[in-house]
Amino acid sequence: MASSYQPLIAPSILSADFARLGDEIARIPAADWIHVDVMDGHFVPNLTIGAPVAKAIGKVTDKPMDCHLMIEDPLRWAGDYADAGAYNVTFHVEATDDPRAVADLLHSKGCKAGISIKPNTPVEPYLDLLEHIDLVLVMSVEPGFGGQSFMPDMLDKVRTLRAEIDRRGLDVVIQIDGGIDARTIGESAAAGCDVFVAGSAVYGAPDPDAMIETLREGALTGRAG
Repeated sequence: MASSYQPLIAPSILSADFARLGDEIARIPAADWIHVDVMDGHFVPNLTIGAPVAKAIGKVTDKPMDCHLMIEDPLRWAGDYADAGAYNVTFHVEATDDPRAVADLLHSKGCKAGISIKPNTPVEPYLDLLEHIDLVLVMSVEPGFGGQSFMPDMLDKVRTLRAEIDRRGLDVVIQIDGGIDARTIGESAAAGCDVFVAGSAVYGAPDPDAMIETLREGALTGRAG
């Protein structure tokens, strides 16, 4: 029911000033989660931060830290982010032959486990994983860089996931990342998204914290129809 819907806004610090991360996180007290984009320069062309920086971020906020691993061999590295204090660690299904093993590793460390799906990857082959994970991240841009334009056709994946999760009665949240702003968040919420990653929309705004509230209202309006 729309009345019980509580959208979560997860600002991406990829769009923040990396030289002042503590201060940048302090600017967004309305955030529900802090989204940390981890890129290795191999799975995606960009290179960002690693587990030591994630651990430092966790020390300056009491918000749940949501780590999105755009990296090769997540089974080798995902546990480091759980150990660094992540609330949720999301890895790409395209980067592993055994996503269940990565999810099990994260759960063994007391961390939530999410899978992410690139725009050209169909969601249907991974529906069997839903019983073993906590989150599905639908990428609405190609992963690797911030500031890209939203791909509205990715919402078909969200609708498929929403129907399947609801049909099975699962406690799995749907996250969307890429081009989320005040214009696109409503349709994303209407399609079935629960968690919204917004980078440039938040940190590019004159008042980032006020923008978070604007996004939240947009999601509520979108879901209510």
